[in-house]
Amino acid sequence: MESWGAARYGDPCRQCGFDWSISPAAALTRINDLPADLEAATRTCTGSERRVSGGWSVAEYVCHIGDNLRQWAERVQAARLAGTVDVEGYDPDDLAAVRRYAAVPLAAALWSLRLAARDWTDVLDPALRESVVLSHRTRGRQRAADIARNNYHDAYHHQWDINQILLGSS
Repeated sequence: MESWGAARYGDPCRQCGFDWSISPAAALTRINDLPADLEAATRTCTGSERRVSGGWSVAEYVCHIGDNLRQWAERVQAARLAGTVDVEGYDPDDLAAVRRYAAVPLAAALWSLRLAARDWTDVLDPALRESVVLSHRTRGRQRAADIARNNYHDAYHHQWDINQILLGSS
């Protein structure tokens, strides 16, 4: 089994400082607030800013956060609506290439993130009450609470990446 969550990233996360003890309900609230937070943080940038060492730009990170939320919302909703609980991983770099993240303007990425965050919250909220459990091919059993924390960590971590870019840190 692939280690994930605190086992993989540390508790707190060795890079971004994420505290894995966050409640799933708090993760939902923070995901709901994330689009407005990122809009405020990126108000004075173009979206093309990136680390000197390379990697994704600000707009590309925003695209990824939205796509990750969208992917997981769809997976959880498939379990809720059709009983489909087996899920595979995906390569975020492959998805970025196929979706051409580099060509997505920051304003469009933020718009898409708002929709993805709303949909994710609308799906994860009842999934938590229903105790939905997915079976991830490499991570194993993923309870709705695990998904909420893992997805929020991904968003939090990449919000941290964006802040590092905007502060000029490498």
